[in-house]
Amino acid sequence: MTAFAFAPATGVGSLPGGDAREAARTATGSFDDFPFLPELPARGPGADMIGRTAGMLVEVYARVEPSGWRIGDRPGRDTKRARSWLNEDLDALEEFTQGYEGPLKVQAVGPWTLAAALELRNGESALGDPGACRDLAVSLAEGLREHLAEVRRRIPGAQLVLQLDEPSLIAVLRGHVKTASGYRTHRAVDRQVVESTLRDVVGVHADGPVVVHSCAPDVPFALLRRAGAAAISFDFGLLTERDDDAIGEAVEDGARLFAGVVPGTDTALSDPAGSVMGVRTLWRRLGLHPGLLAEAVTVTPACGLAGASPSYARAALAHCAQAARSLADNPE
Repeated sequence: MTAFAFAPATGVGSLPGGDAREAARTATGSFDDFPFLPELPARGPGADMIGRTAGMLVEVYARVEPSGWRIGDRPGRDTKRARSWLNEDLDALEEFTQGYEGPLKVQAVGPWTLAAALELRNGESALGDPGACRDLAVSLAEGLREHLAEVRRRIPGAQLVLQLDEPSLIAVLRGHVKTASGYRTHRAVDRQVVESTLRDVVGVHADGPVVVHSCAPDVPFALLRRAGAAAISFDFGLLTERDDDAIGEAVEDGARLFAGVVPGTDTALSDPAGSVMGVRTLWRRLGLHPGLLAEAVTVTPACGLAGASPSYARAALAHCAQAARSLADNPE
């Protein structure tokens, strides 16, 4: 992959409400140099994170049960609804990106969060069945290839960035994902298996960068880099000094940090310069050159904005863009 020019700020993925055109207008208007394909989970099952990605799978189908999404034998109304909403979102994004050239981010759930969330026919998580995990990863990879090709067809000037959402990754690695009964947990998955599977899915976007996003604590920066992630997206407020070495090594290795510094739910926003003060402090603590900041950091909300009010979501995205400008203008 050739060197890729990331932009200084973008969104994570989800937005409030159910109007695809309004969401596309917000996502493209807030970041004219790094828009993203919005997700609108408030529309219901199929628009949620898991259902949306389940609708992308190839020759694997899922339906909604009272306990969550369950793998079935054939595409039913839930699969069709998920695909219909995704097409609606793509239609809206295409409308607002006519003639656009530059980075454009699309999001999907990564293989391990998907395996932890999807149930097999017996009601247990696919995570407990290594064969099912492999099949899901293969299906996801093929579905992502098709999805990326469709976005390229609709927005030919876009340089696509693929974001894999992995909020359950740490729970998978530590054996914290509960079984259906809720009384036990699935065994921790071997780190090499986790890394290898991620590498296979990351590999579907060989001609562009892949970002792995997690707004859980203890993001495994080194593992994600070894798996091929060009950038890592995280909730900056959850970092501790224990993460310093891994972050420093990632930056020196050429990784981009998507620093989630703006809260994902309604709150009073500080001045933009104050929002990135922690990033500057981290940089000084790591002994990194201030001039690297703009080259290495993209400013985002801490997580998706689905739980925010529409007015706050717009303000939060605008705040990210302003904070990124502050970081570039005054890195020290």
